[in-house]
Amino acid sequence: MERLRQQMEFILEVDKLKNITRQTWLSSGERKENDSEHSWHLALMCALLAEYANEQIDVLRTMTMVLIHDIVEIDAGDTYAYDAAGNATKREREVQAANRLFHLLPPDQAEYMRGLWDEFEAGETAEAKFALSLDKIQPILLNDASGGKSWREHQVKVSQIMERNVRTPEGSKELWGYAGKLIEKNVKNGNIEC
Repeated sequence: MERLRQQMEFILEVDKLKNITRQTWLSSGERKENDSEHSWHLALMCALLAEYANEQIDVLRTMTMVLIHDIVEIDAGDTYAYDAAGNATKREREVQAANRLFHLLPPDQAEYMRGLWDEFEAGETAEAKFALSLDKIQPILLNDASGGKSWREHQVKVSQIMERNVRTPEGSKELWGYAGKLIEKNVKNGNIEC
């Protein structure tokens, strides 16, 4: 029963992810997405788009990785991609959160989930590279669909997007190529600053 209690405690704790609002607007532009919606979207993208990974991936491992990658934001908060000050302290805040949150689980599951989170953060395995690519491409898709709403809201420059995505092709050159066309379109129509 102790194992089940710990698992249920973790499940209830991660329900708080639904309350963490991101800066990316839904495709409809009606409201901003939350972390749980973002994670679900990435998992679905992984299931559907795994064939575009540069290397063969374990789809279930990658889906689990994207489902848990933002859990740390329950404690650390969401740091906007282009917030220089927030990004300066992001790693420290997220490691501290990972230490607390994943250790709510029984030891074997805590080790597995924390290991997946660390793997995602390192971005070195085929699964992590693809997961990171999805994490970077999904906001581009939503920004394009919403008419560049968050790009315009934050006056994002194309150089910022390109710098943030320097490693994105490592997971999927084909998906990055698709996203690149969306970026070009949004630069031309003024949603992204030059």
